[in-house]
Amino acid sequence: MRLLAIIVIVIFIAAGIVLGALNADLVDYDLAFAQLSMPKGAALLLGVLLGWLLGGLTAWLGISAKHRRHRRLLLQRPDQRPAAGP
Repeated sequence: MRLLAIIVIVIFIAAGIVLGALNADLVDYDLAFAQLSMPKGAALLLGVLLGWLLGGLTAWLGISAKHRRHRRLLLQRPDQRPAAGP
């Protein structure tokens, strides 16, 4: 299983290098508060990374909130446990 994960990671790294090499043209970005000039491949990688981080943060906060509610219910009524949800 670990070997399969390493192979998949290496494939994605290789695809990222190829994508970056094929999209080396500079593109100007105007963000209203700053102006950036970066290669298209780097901008795409930055967008994917930012989306991955924000999605992970959203999922973590949702699970964390669910656990806080569950713990609060257990502290309020230790003799009655809420039913385990999916």
